[in-house]
Amino acid sequence: MSRLDLHVADPPLVVVVGSGGVGKTTLAAAMGVESAQAGLDTLVMTFDPSLRLKDALGVGRAAEDEELDVPLDAEGRLAASLLDAGKTFDRLVERYAEDEASRRRILDNRYYRHLSGHLGGILEYMAVERLYEVAREKRYDRIILDTPPTTQAIDFLEAPRRIVDFLDSGALKIALRPWFDSSGRLKTTSGLGFVGRGLERFLDRIVGMQLLRDMSEFFQAFEPLFEGFHERAAEVETLLSARSTIFALVTGPGEARIPDTTFFARRLVETGHRLGPVLVNRVHPTFDVEAQQIAEGADLLQWLGASHEQGLLELRRRFPDDQVLVSLPVEKEEPTDLASLRAMGAEVQRQLVAPSPAGERDA
Repeated sequence: MSRLDLHVADPPLVVVVGSGGVGKTTLAAAMGVESAQAGLDTLVMTFDPSLRLKDALGVGRAAEDEELDVPLDAEGRLAASLLDAGKTFDRLVERYAEDEASRRRILDNRYYRHLSGHLGGILEYMAVERLYEVAREKRYDRIILDTPPTTQAIDFLEAPRRIVDFLDSGALKIALRPWFDSSGRLKTTSGLGFVGRGLERFLDRIVGMQLLRDMSEFFQAFEPLFEGFHERAAEVETLLSARSTIFALVTGPGEARIPDTTFFARRLVETGHRLGPVLVNRVHPTFDVEAQQIAEGADLLQWLGASHEQGLLELRRRFPDDQVLVSLPVEKEEPTDLASLRAMGAEVQRQLVAPSPAGERDA
């Protein structure tokens, strides 16, 4: 298994993944603060639709448009970036379209306006493009990428391959054919007279002829950009499986979380990605008291502590001896300011560089 040290700029890309409601965003922010404290210029970026990173690091929605510096008294620089899929797509069109006419042809297309903000999967596609931009510029010693819950995080991992497969597919070649003539009629029906017009009316009721026209116009206008999308997707696919990238898997305590945790860990390894530390967040403490001394409600806390302790032991058994497992205690309040994030980041770092269980047994 791969080890992570937040004080060393290797690996430069850390991807934080896991199921929902386990504090991934908070941990990504805390690790970013600790990395900057150690003197590394660090960018924490998220494409989590909830955009909670802006609250954790105290930045506003302005971070959707650009990387925003976090006011942190540290040796290194800390910046935050919030991914807005529509704005990222628009920026790509502005950058790569051949000329102003081509840009307007795409940006004003009704199908594009729907695609850029609402189509399922577009968030992951744009995350691929944004990650490519930032990694290529090499302006940071470390990038920490916060992701949405497990299912969408897997979509993110698979997004580069899906982009490449789509751009290589026969479906795209079909979509690029000139289906409509200059009058806006389907070429295949324009010569069929009354029958052709009837077929067009049928298609209009079932699909919507205007939608088909918009889609055809979009693919025709976008064709010059497809090669660039193909190249960048292939580059990101390589980046995510490179030794310069490590995945930190965040989970919650208790045995109920184990199947989801082990599933994603196994999925990462099987797809050739580097699994780094597993961080178990919000663990309740254990304590021993005599039964007659248990106050009202304390029995529940005692049960939670014992349950979480058992979950940690079982999770440890599911992984190899050299797997780094970080256990973080539940806090009275979720860390929401730089001071509390700094404390959490310091505790994560302490456990990351501690001897492995196997090393402790060998000592």
